[in-house]
Amino acid sequence: LSRTRTNTAGAQLRPPASPSTPPLSLPLPLPLPTAAITPTPAPVPRLAVMAPARPRGQTGPLVTAGQFKIPRQIGPRPPVEVVAIGASTGGPNALAILLGQMPSDLAVPVVVVQHMLATFTRHFAERLASQSSLRIVEASAGDVLLPGHVYIARGDHHLLVERKQGKPTVVTNQDKLENFCRPAVDVLFRSVAATYGERALAVVLTGMGHDGLLGCGAIREAGGDVVVQDEASSVVWGMPGFVARAGLASQVMPLDQIGPEVRRRVLIGSARLAGAGP
Repeated sequence: LSRTRTNTAGAQLRPPASPSTPPLSLPLPLPLPTAAITPTPAPVPRLAVMAPARPRGQTGPLVTAGQFKIPRQIGPRPPVEVVAIGASTGGPNALAILLGQMPSDLAVPVVVVQHMLATFTRHFAERLASQSSLRIVEASAGDVLLPGHVYIARGDHHLLVERKQGKPTVVTNQDKLENFCRPAVDVLFRSVAATYGERALAVVLTGMGHDGLLGCGAIREAGGDVVVQDEASSVVWGMPGFVARAGLASQVMPLDQIGPEVRRRVLIGSARLAGAGP
């Protein structure tokens, strides 16, 4: 940069440069890059190969059917002698629909774990009874399971089924929580597997978490079968989603089709037993 001034004649006068002050010079601008600078990509984490997928937004154990010793089914399935149902979030309405599709003369008992506080389960059972032709009660210790009856687990109590004097009987306890739940579906399903074996049918309805997953594995190991609600009709596809993705369910169905399917299986078993009579 340099300073100039103009005399009266209009000529520009340039002051002499001082020997002690060199003229100021600016560096030339650096050339602009011809292409955008691409940052070094972050390393991609290695994923487990063929890891079973979890339902969206859910966390829980990675379980596959291969972890259980499931017997190979040869020939027709044995008759169903009990239906065990597990449900959580969205379960009250789902149970009302499912049980409302059952006939009053259903030939097997139904046992249910719905995650619910103890102060509500008796009223819940009464409300379901008003909407169904089945006899629906809150389960009490010592109840003998009867056909056409539905036994709802009492809140804060695990529900189990054991044979006493040859009869399937309700057992309750307040043992430790499982899957942060009491009652827990896993507890019920394990007891049903031990008591009924291959004649048990488990149904897993809408619910958050993975309660019932290991219990379904126990039922399948005992030779029983499992049906779960599909994602589209579930409020939360957690519990049924884990079972389905583990390969433990023989059928994944919309809610409105589960009732007719349960009824069909029970009727087939009853007809088979009648045909085998004297």
